[in-house]
Amino acid sequence: MANILYLGNSHPSTTSCHRANALRRLGHTVKIYDVDEMACRLAFSKFLEPIHFRTGYRFLQTKVVKWARRVVAENPETDLIWVNSGDKFGPECMAEFKKRGVPIILYNNDDPTGGRDGGRFNSLLASLPFYDLCVVMREVNVEEFKEKGAKKVLRVMMSYDEIIHKPFIDPADIPQAFRSEVVFIGTWMRHEKRDEFILKLINSGLPLAIYGERWEKSPYFKDLKHYYRGKGLSGRDYVAAIQGAKICLGLLSKGNRDLHTQRSMEVPYAGGLLCAERTSEHTELYKEYAEAIFWSDANECILVCKQLLANHKMRNTITAAGKQRANQNKNGNEDVCYQILKEVNLMERTDVQLQYIK
Repeated sequence: MANILYLGNSHPSTTSCHRANALRRLGHTVKIYDVDEMACRLAFSKFLEPIHFRTGYRFLQTKVVKWARRVVAENPETDLIWVNSGDKFGPECMAEFKKRGVPIILYNNDDPTGGRDGGRFNSLLASLPFYDLCVVMREVNVEEFKEKGAKKVLRVMMSYDEIIHKPFIDPADIPQAFRSEVVFIGTWMRHEKRDEFILKLINSGLPLAIYGERWEKSPYFKDLKHYYRGKGLSGRDYVAAIQGAKICLGLLSKGNRDLHTQRSMEVPYAGGLLCAERTSEHTELYKEYAEAIFWSDANECILVCKQLLANHKMRNTITAAGKQRANQNKNGNEDVCYQILKEVNLMERTDVQLQYIK
């Protein structure tokens, strides 16, 4: 198995860390360097982070190149470099990584060519020709990456984690604090109008529970704060909030050109009932009214939520079928990482036993 130099966020709550651990479960040796911590340290002040974010971290590149040179020198036995996100690395930095003479993979689950985040991905987009494989989540990104010089682009779906997101074996173990009728777990985003959508549901009489970052910035927060239970969740608390809700809302980011999200995978796998916007990708992933519930606007969402809350048997049937379909779809981190490594010929063995728990 391979020695993988993993450049991404190492915090246990992040999907970056989840993928690194999935690579370990596949039998690889993974050494993580926390890129976000590095960038924060090099920026000297957290108050400068928004400026670096909007300018694609270009003013940090001289320092990032020195950091990259040190990382390469410290890891002479590397077989593969896996870059998560890649927004901190410009061409000169990538040239340092290329000196190691091993395949370099980019995994990015954002939408770097979509423009929602301004100049955040400018350094990344200028560096695409340095990667041996770019992994993206959106079909539209494939040609856009190639137009910017990417050699090879693989499109995969977003993924749940086979260990982190496994449901409680006994639902009675879910703490009462995380139980709800209808839950939304996600960040408030300017221009996405998630607050307006949720407020319509609340005004219809639906009992909402909201978790996530930045909701206090919403102009409607005074009307939402009674339903706001706190900031983003992770680990078993996250699973408890999903499995402890009768209905889990799935909202998309139009700015990120989402047709499915991480929640689209995590909710059914974790034992929740996914109730999300109807898209071509959602209807490919799950059979409507059998494995998940979909809607096209707030009015339809209100209607289906009220139907579900009134029908315990329907909810349980759809939840169980959604969980089964999530397992069958094989969009777990181990499955996806295995697929990616095969693209760079680092998974010669075909008998690797994936570690997910059904």
